[in-house]
Amino acid sequence: MAWLVLVVSGVLEAVWATALGRSDGLTKVVPTAVFGVTVVLSMVGLAYAMRSLPTGTAYAVWVGIGASLTVAYGMVAGGEPVSALRILFLAMIVGGVIGLKAVD
Repeated sequence: MAWLVLVVSGVLEAVWATALGRSDGLTKVVPTAVFGVTVVLSMVGLAYAMRSLPTGTAYAVWVGIGASLTVAYGMVAGGEPVSALRILFLAMIVGGVIGLKAVD
């Protein structure tokens, strides 16, 4: 259960990071509200997962998922440049996250 909550929390990290970027310095109401709700839910989920998973592993997985999804979304939406090397490095992050789960 902790792993599932951790993955969902990582996805929420990508949501709040994207919303923060769209909030224009927390001046736009809807993105700011999305940021506020999802950052709290993401942190609560991370804290829950850390009750039974090692802190370093949980944090690395949480950040890896959030960062990868945030960059991938940026690439799809057109705000981030796309290249074979960027995709390779994102795949390496995802592979590292999967590896941390596999050795748990």
